[in-house]
Amino acid sequence: MKYALVTGASRGIGKAVALRLASAGWPVVINFLSNKEAAQAVADEITAAGGTAELLPFDTSDPQAIEAALDQWEEQHPDDWFSVLVNNAGIRRDNVMFMMSDEEWHSVLDTTLNGYFYITRKLLKHMMPRKRGGRIINMASLSGVKGLPGQANYSAAKAAIIGATKSLAQEVGPRNITVNAIAPGFIETDMTKGLPEDELKKNIPVGRFGKPEEVAALAAFLASDEAAYITGEVININGGLYT
Repeated sequence: MKYALVTGASRGIGKAVALRLASAGWPVVINFLSNKEAAQAVADEITAAGGTAELLPFDTSDPQAIEAALDQWEEQHPDDWFSVLVNNAGIRRDNVMFMMSDEEWHSVLDTTLNGYFYITRKLLKHMMPRKRGGRIINMASLSGVKGLPGQANYSAAKAAIIGATKSLAQEVGPRNITVNAIAPGFIETDMTKGLPEDELKKNIPVGRFGKPEEVAALAAFLASDEAAYITGEVININGGLYT
């Protein structure tokens, strides 16, 4: 059986993506770090709607934890593999650069960028044999496309993911694997709480923040058979905000 793994899926965009993939028929594995209650609520919502969901906790900044968790999953699912990977997990530690600590820099890159590398490298072993194929969908950001003040660490991580997306798409295309990035703008999630929404909306042509479900709809399309000829792309979903 083919599964979808969504990292950072206990809330926000990750939660919306997990729910949307499940509604499209994918058995979904929900990764989370610490909020098991929230992750379980997502799984319960999926199963209540007739879908299949499992929890898989691990820290995306910890390569040993990633290996151990995925190895254990493989042992428990000897005939299954991951055909869809949504690299969504990420954190923000905003600060102007001259005041940014080493911890603020490294924690963001470790979780957002290095986690992408460790997980994707591991799961390519599922997708590449016998040209099974697969879909890798990476959550980038407006910050990685345009750059935002106070987010040198986050912008660096997301811009690097965009570059890695384009490179990997060329490597694995012959194996029937597509790799794309989604670059959300301002989306109504915990990550944007505290931002001056009324002021920021003035710069967004559609006049509002986006919804996680709108990002999830795009992710579900990229995971579908209909998107088989789309790869190496970075798709902005930002209400027309200038990039």
